[in-house]
Amino acid sequence: MSPRHPSDYDESDVRVRPGRRGSRPRSKDRPSHEDAIPGFVTAVDRGRYTVLVGAGVGGKKLPERVVIAMKAREIGRKGIVVGDQVELVGDTSGGPDALARIVKLSPRKSVLRRTADDTDPVERVIVANPDQLVIVSALANPEPRPRLIDRCLVAAYDAGLDPLLVLTKADLQDPSDFLSHYAPLDVPYIVTSTSGDGFDGLEALQDKLIGRVSVFVGHSGVGKSTLVNGLVPEAHRAIGNVNVVTGRGRHTSSSAVALRLPGDQGWVIDTPGVRSFGLAHVDLHRIIEHFPDLEPGTEKCPRSCSHDEEECALDEYVASGQAGSAGPSRLESLRRLLRARSGESD
Repeated sequence: MSPRHPSDYDESDVRVRPGRRGSRPRSKDRPSHEDAIPGFVTAVDRGRYTVLVGAGVGGKKLPERVVIAMKAREIGRKGIVVGDQVELVGDTSGGPDALARIVKLSPRKSVLRRTADDTDPVERVIVANPDQLVIVSALANPEPRPRLIDRCLVAAYDAGLDPLLVLTKADLQDPSDFLSHYAPLDVPYIVTSTSGDGFDGLEALQDKLIGRVSVFVGHSGVGKSTLVNGLVPEAHRAIGNVNVVTGRGRHTSSSAVALRLPGDQGWVIDTPGVRSFGLAHVDLHRIIEHFPDLEPGTEKCPRSCSHDEEECALDEYVASGQAGSAGPSRLESLRRLLRARSGESD
């Protein structure tokens, strides 16, 4: 019998399995992962997560160990950052070649986020579950940047975090004048200075960190990583110098990392040095709420006042002295922030 020509075939000669799309249909059932163990994300590096498993994490008494993990498919596109509480399955032994899977991300109680700039609609979560924002600024070399500090304060208040201002290099510059600008806000602060081989003020800072998860932010060169090394000697965070031409520090940390304080007294999260702190995620009308020294003056503002116009009542309020001696500089800072936040040139 001679073979049939292809043109002799019709659709009745072809057997098609109903519903067949080249692979077995995926089941809607998902594994419950009842054997998953809790962990705390301490570092993230190119899709690999360093997770602390053990005593004090998730309420389970397990041998403490560090586990490297990857994100499981069921997590989807959810981002995982330092500070997240997660659940793991797979090889959680913590051995050199072990790799576990993160199968669950626990709800976050707080997040510190920022945007690339004030017009970027995409917000980026920097750290999960902190309860204190430590804003580090040098008093000299490099010069302090009050407006960056103001932005960090707005981000802290918006996230429900307690702010703490830490001023370094007080041996180079008296802090009194600088602190006067923040006196109306009652922001707690610590002043540190270099003293021989150590720091003056380091013990006072340690006391503020006990029992808390504190995230450190500040622009490069202010001594942030030096402080972290003083608090956690085994951290060995890289330290950069300030460029003598630009007056700016060199980035030495490329990613955030959580470090446990000696004696298990709390956590500090060191973040890369920042040169900007976008606030596109903060509602424009809420920014004034984070300037409590100025907010009472808005009661006489016209409806829908932008607080940066001729009819704004804040000018008269500040001129009367009701906002305190720092009122003019604080109002200037507020308005610069409002203009930048709305995408207008300053």
